[in-house]
Amino acid sequence: MIDFSADALEVAPFLLGAVLSHDSPEGVVAVRITEVEAYLGEGVDPGSHAFRGRSKRTASMFGEPGRLYSYFTYGMHVCANVVCSPQGEASAVLLRGGEIVIGTDLARVRRPTARSDHTLARGPANLVRALGIALGEDGSRLDVAPFGLVPPASVATEVAVSLRTGVSGAGGVEPFAWRFFLPGEPTVSPYKRHPKAGSADFRGDTPGMQA
Repeated sequence: MIDFSADALEVAPFLLGAVLSHDSPEGVVAVRITEVEAYLGEGVDPGSHAFRGRSKRTASMFGEPGRLYSYFTYGMHVCANVVCSPQGEASAVLLRGGEIVIGTDLARVRRPTARSDHTLARGPANLVRALGIALGEDGSRLDVAPFGLVPPASVATEVAVSLRTGVSGAGGVEPFAWRFFLPGEPTVSPYKRHPKAGSADFRGDTPGMQA
């Protein structure tokens, strides 16, 4: 059992190895999560959408823990997060990569450009596309159909940690090494530093960007 009322930084490592499933008219796809990133809230995390407070876009991030926070990014992609912290305190875990464990054939249809099965859900947008999650499902409970979230049988004994990938401004550097992944997994996306990542001298004046 994962306590989603804890903040995202605490929850993130416990999601590694969990299985997220999504049922749609086309069928069920499930992903074993291998890579995540933690994002905290207002005034704390310059890489977070919630850094400057609640907005229409981030309403779900301030909502009930254990729900989906989905958002549109770069004008073309949907990303999925698990909402954490008590209601009213925004934090969320971005799902960055995973292994398809159910519905591989359907995931291949949804991801025709994937070079191999281990890239079907590698990267946050690819993971969402493989699962068939829609932007309009923002705010959905992840323990109620059409979703399912099964915690790992045991906590991962080896967890790698790095800076978050593709995050601009101060949130893309130390001390925000809040990316967690299972080492040696081919489904983990490569680290990419954002060309506009800031310096470690964070003064709170850099807009956040959740990749």
